[in-house]
Amino acid sequence: MKKQLNLRSMAAQAVEQVVEQGQSLTQVLPALQQKVSDKDKALLQELCFGVLRTLPQMDWLINKLMSRPMTGKQRTVHYLIMIGFYQLLHTRIPPHAALAETVEGAVVIKRPQLKGLINGVLRQFQRQQEELLNEFASSENRFLHPAWLLKRLQKAYPTQWEAIVEANNQRPPMWLRVNRNHHSRDSWLAQLEDAGMQGFTHSDYPDAVRLAAPVPVHALPGFEEGQVTVQDAAAQRCMTFLDPQNGESVLDLCAAPGGKTTHILEVAPEARVLAVDVDEQRLSRVYDNLKRLGMKAEVKQGDGRFPAQWCGEQQFDRILLDAPCSATGVIRRHPDIKWLRRDRDIPELAQLQAEILDAVWPHLKKGGTLVYATCSVLPEENSLQIAAFLKRTPDAQLSITGTPEQPGLQNLPGAEEGDGFFYAKLIKQ
Repeated sequence: MKKQLNLRSMAAQAVEQVVEQGQSLTQVLPALQQKVSDKDKALLQELCFGVLRTLPQMDWLINKLMSRPMTGKQRTVHYLIMIGFYQLLHTRIPPHAALAETVEGAVVIKRPQLKGLINGVLRQFQRQQEELLNEFASSENRFLHPAWLLKRLQKAYPTQWEAIVEANNQRPPMWLRVNRNHHSRDSWLAQLEDAGMQGFTHSDYPDAVRLAAPVPVHALPGFEEGQVTVQDAAAQRCMTFLDPQNGESVLDLCAAPGGKTTHILEVAPEARVLAVDVDEQRLSRVYDNLKRLGMKAEVKQGDGRFPAQWCGEQQFDRILLDAPCSATGVIRRHPDIKWLRRDRDIPELAQLQAEILDAVWPHLKKGGTLVYATCSVLPEENSLQIAAFLKRTPDAQLSITGTPEQPGLQNLPGAEEGDGFFYAKLIKQ
């Protein structure tokens, strides 16, 4: 590998940007992946995601094995050592290769004088690995989550919080949605098996397939032709509640990147769909998804709190509000969430959700359906949010899911199940 493209140093710099500068991996990683081969893209992603998944363990090990922390311009070396630990602990990379490449990373980040230090720390870890891991297993960092989030999970789920944390710390399953306009799920599964891959269906989600092992999307049969889309099973469940029909006007609010927009059009190809999102950059992904699937929808940039600005007085038969949230239900897919979110964000997000709900409700026709969904597991954004909305909105009636005191349906992340997701189905009286 060329020295200037040392993967370990690239991963260290990416993790540093997330932890020290508060950037998301979604912002940082794509530009780096463009510089490396397809084979190396997956490894670069594994190193970044893996270190962020296990960050408290990596930090704890560094504190145990070094007398003082790396600061200032040497800070990248701190993250480079983490990359080394992660390879030795959690990958199948031969230890001698992991060590050599990580030490070489110091040259690329212009810290060649620290090669000996990096080598020494990693070799010391190898010698003491067993006793260090035993000690870590009883430390308060062993759950690999920030304290504020653990506290909220323990309060909301006194008997389930450990299972949630455990699921968050795993690599996520890869779920797909078969485009029913192209194929039945079973006939697409047959194509998948012909291509040498194995998939499993879900009893509750009619279009869902879980792959036995994740693969790059271009390896999936018919992906470029729009036969299949990558979408978590729990996200697919929104359509069960929304149940869009041909000929109806449907608003998909907070629509980017467009997975649910295209799902609406797979279920009801002749629905008139308006997809709106506040983030203009992310709307490009909606256009990409529509194009790949050969679908048409009206797409607009707009703030959910001010619908008159982008739809005037228009009313809709159905509204899907995939509300902005803490994303605490998709931590296993985006482990940087644990380090980017703060406790104070939760009340701010709940306030924003309430404002959007109140603003968009008048744009639902009488007898119409609004599905409120989040990829959060926190009650403040979910059941408590909807309970408060029902109290202040006399013409809103809860349908199917939950009770007025405990409204909605909460899906928790599971090893082979979908992500953490919340749904409430509301009918306008």
